[in-house]
Amino acid sequence: MTTIDDTTTADFDEAMPAAPPEREAVAEATPMVAIIGRPNVGKSSLFNRVLSRRHAIVSEVAGTTRDRLISRASWKGRPFLLVDTGGLEDDPEGNIPQRVQQQADMAMGAADLIVFLTDAIQGVTATDEAVAQRLRRTNKPVILAVNKVDNDNREIAASEFYAMGVSETALISAYHNYGIYDLLDRVVELLPAPEFVDLWDYENDVAPEPIEGWEEDAEPEGTETDAEPRYVPPTEMRIAIVGRTNVGKSLLTNTIIGEERSIVSPVAGTTRDALDTEIKYRDHTITLVDTAGIRRPGQVERGIEKYSVLRAVNAVRRSDITLLVTDATELATSQDAHIAGLAWDTSRGLIVVVNKWDLVNQNRFRMERSLHRVQERLHFMSYVPVCFTSALTGEGIDDLLDTALSLWEERQKRVPFRDLQYLLADALSAHTPPSQRGNIRNRLRIRRVRQVGVNPPTFAFSVNDPKLVHFSYRRYLENKIRDRFGFDRTHLRMIFRPERDERAPRSGIRSRQVRGSRNTR
Repeated sequence: MTTIDDTTTADFDEAMPAAPPEREAVAEATPMVAIIGRPNVGKSSLFNRVLSRRHAIVSEVAGTTRDRLISRASWKGRPFLLVDTGGLEDDPEGNIPQRVQQQADMAMGAADLIVFLTDAIQGVTATDEAVAQRLRRTNKPVILAVNKVDNDNREIAASEFYAMGVSETALISAYHNYGIYDLLDRVVELLPAPEFVDLWDYENDVAPEPIEGWEEDAEPEGTETDAEPRYVPPTEMRIAIVGRTNVGKSLLTNTIIGEERSIVSPVAGTTRDALDTEIKYRDHTITLVDTAGIRRPGQVERGIEKYSVLRAVNAVRRSDITLLVTDATELATSQDAHIAGLAWDTSRGLIVVVNKWDLVNQNRFRMERSLHRVQERLHFMSYVPVCFTSALTGEGIDDLLDTALSLWEERQKRVPFRDLQYLLADALSAHTPPSQRGNIRNRLRIRRVRQVGVNPPTFAFSVNDPKLVHFSYRRYLENKIRDRFGFDRTHLRMIFRPERDERAPRSGIRSRQVRGSRNTR
């Protein structure tokens, strides 16, 4: 049986193989602050209070948080990483509680400062004493935060925590925002000082070389070279990993990262929060977001699972690429199509990941039949790329990331205005817009088209009346853009705006000719 004192992070690191050199976790130079404590003492509430948003799921049920939640925070201009952990228990029973303890141990091992959170209502417990005894052996700065101190009686009762021997003690209430600012002041003071590298050569009195992009000989703004700045696509992308329960999302995340980031268990609903992790891959910074499984709306239980599904849906909305993980043994269900519709509604890039490919009987026709079934189920997104992977063996992981980068670059593509005008002229000459009810006066007229955005590629059409745009002609123009400019695997956003009539005067303003003619009369 695993206890608080005898769990080490070395047992965990050996379970997951290291990631290949081209796929590695981002080495953080930002200091890390971990929130440690017993179950149900308010760790997630403090985590959300410092971030000023609802990131972690908060519930009165003990053991709600399981994985490590890592998010960026700052106080008085000092950035740091804040880590929320599961509750520490003296004698955890079961696979998932033991894995929760190991996740907390990993957070303590990587932290630069530890906030030891306790409960003023329950007082000092044997588990608190065991945790404090272990924290003394870490030789790391520790702040004892006594939570739920929201009245004078609890403040007097909290004086017993001073007997634990922690020099830095703060009385707070995460729910009422009491003492949080004083706690953050102490956190910033105890964090290690940021490293400062002085590049000036004092011995020879030589200044450092100028940083690239800040040369003194650069031309000032307003010159001809700055008239049309070249668009440089970003190098950071966010990928949300979504799918049904027990399809291997957490194991896929761990395999990509090369370490035990999420708890993996055959029990459905193990992952609850949305877990963000940054990695480096081919000179790109990728943020992977592991989410909870999404079941049918009628099967979602109220409470923790409801909030987990909301976190998963929000992860899709704030992502650039969505990986829809499916099970190769139960391929392309109606729930998979429903989850794909979330990416469709939000215009996110989508990649269907057929996981557990090692469990099926593979032959030369099996992949073609699986691909055809996925495209048939997702007929409204027939352009979606499909990747076959095995998170257990690591098969197809690099191909999956390469496909994600290729799709990302496609969504960043820009088309010149002149090329779009040529395309529009060819499309109108090949297929004239149909008239409404045979009345030629109600025919759709398209003046121009311009790309107004990327990720997703967005095209704005100037028309006489947007109501005259039939969905079939809209699809015709979309297919023309796809075929001409190579948008093969991404969603396109089409906007039809009414054209501005320049001949009509603006409301409330009369021209001089009109006033002059009235005076002559």
